[in-house]
Amino acid sequence: MRSARLVLGKSCLLVATTLIFSVALLPALHAASATRTLPLWKVEGSNNRIYLLGSVHMLRESDHPLPAAMYEAYADSDALIMEIDITAIDPVATQAMVNELGLIKGGKQLGDLLGEKDYAEAQRLAESINIPLSMLASAEPWFAAITIDSLMLMRIGFSPANGVEMRFAESAAVDGKAVSGFETERQQLEMLDGLSPQAQRDLLMQTLAESTNVVEIMDDLIEAWRRGDTKRLEDELLTEIKRYPEIYQAIVVRRNENWIGQIVELLDDHQNYLIIVGTMHMIGESGLPTLLKEKGHVAVQMHQPQ
Repeated sequence: MRSARLVLGKSCLLVATTLIFSVALLPALHAASATRTLPLWKVEGSNNRIYLLGSVHMLRESDHPLPAAMYEAYADSDALIMEIDITAIDPVATQAMVNELGLIKGGKQLGDLLGEKDYAEAQRLAESINIPLSMLASAEPWFAAITIDSLMLMRIGFSPANGVEMRFAESAAVDGKAVSGFETERQQLEMLDGLSPQAQRDLLMQTLAESTNVVEIMDDLIEAWRRGDTKRLEDELLTEIKRYPEIYQAIVVRRNENWIGQIVELLDDHQNYLIIVGTMHMIGESGLPTLLKEKGHVAVQMHQPQ
């Protein structure tokens, strides 16, 4: 599922190893305009500013530098907020959580959870992308999905080290800016582990199916992301994840609802903030800009010269 590689938080990318917005813009307008839109919004508080940056958690070195307006938003911000505080991740604790939540208990294996038909199809798809499914025999389906997703992306040059969050977190460490998170690493993993068996199977099977065409998919999505092409991203990503209502509610809707109150409270602060979360959290009727509008705050999508 394309949404998995574009919306899931940084912790999921690190343990083995998820783009989008709300204002519809026609692609033709980009070509004709002297400016281009970005996956970046600004909200004015009483005494401060908040920037909302839609992230891609894994990028290639060739995807840098990022658009200049992103660096300008960082420079104007006193602190960074991400899905989780990636600067505080403890690899030992992460591995313990993976063992606890990501591995099958009770002597069963992945094939038992998928069922004979789905497992046979999963094996066929895994063989077509040269990933031995046997190495994931003890993995819960959700964990197998993000592991395969991460392996496929790293195979074509994507890395968390080049992701939006990591690059700005590194700058924040040098500049002495505070970094914090909306949720914890455990909360993210428990969210995935809490998906129903059917939703986990859907996540794994769709991830395998799309991995056969990962180069074209990612090239297309990164191009649309850099241009802030909200209509194209909504059509390709939001429509896709909504085919799986349980996954959409768990990964996008409920988390946005949990975050929006925290964002509104920050608008009463005197510090400026740069908030960086997966871009799918920025689009559609459940996206953060839309939720802010419902609470009386206008999130303006930003532009920069072509």
